[in-house]
Amino acid sequence: MSYEVLAIRYATREARASDLYANHTTYGEPDRDVRMDYYFWLLRGNGRTILVDTGFTPEVGDARGRTTLCTLPEALARLGVALADVGTVIVTHGHYDHAGQVGLFPRAEIVISDRELAFWTGPYARRAQFAHAVESADIDTLTRLDAAGRVTRIRDRHQAAAGVDLVEVGGHTPGQLIALVDGEEGPVLLASDAVHYYEELDLDRPFAVFANLTGMYQGFDTVRELGGAVVAGHDPAVLTRFTPWDPVDPGFAVRVG
Repeated sequence: MSYEVLAIRYATREARASDLYANHTTYGEPDRDVRMDYYFWLLRGNGRTILVDTGFTPEVGDARGRTTLCTLPEALARLGVALADVGTVIVTHGHYDHAGQVGLFPRAEIVISDRELAFWTGPYARRAQFAHAVESADIDTLTRLDAAGRVTRIRDRHQAAAGVDLVEVGGHTPGQLIALVDGEEGPVLLASDAVHYYEELDLDRPFAVFANLTGMYQGFDTVRELGGAVVAGHDPAVLTRFTPWDPVDPGFAVRVG
């Protein structure tokens, strides 16, 4: 069983390397401009439509200085997907740019790490160094859906569907997930924020935001060991490593293979 795997770019911003890499001065390099792209991922195949992460609204993006390129409903409609078509939404972690708008999907099972949801509904989530990375409305929505029985909480490793395995790696957040997918052209590893940029793997450089630094390094090791076509969570290079879904608009989405 295999899936068409699409990475859809919905927003972007300009940043500096010192904003993105933990203790950037450690590497003895000059600071530099770095583009940060924002993606969600769509899996189609075997009679299933699965969404990995759900992005943020334009209002949240505006408030945080991000440029929204397309809304989630607009992007899905362009791909021929209605909100009601999505049967499973995988939330890789609770940060605002991955866990927004979960309530838009009337039929979907929501899958998230048990450790992740427990953390963001617990007391330490309100501390400033954690709270800045989430929107309280997103966590409230997840809590409401959990109470309604629509959330599946997982630990360690879980098969979300035939050909879609989730692995809990932590590090960036307490329950950060990655997804292993049987793609049409071979295994695909959706790293989400276990690997924001390919440089993190190539140069062993953790991202600036983490819950556990050792856990981030361990996550790098896990991604390297699992292999496959690795899709970084925020790297513009995703758009050039893989095949454009629409050659006329190569910045919108790519087919991963």
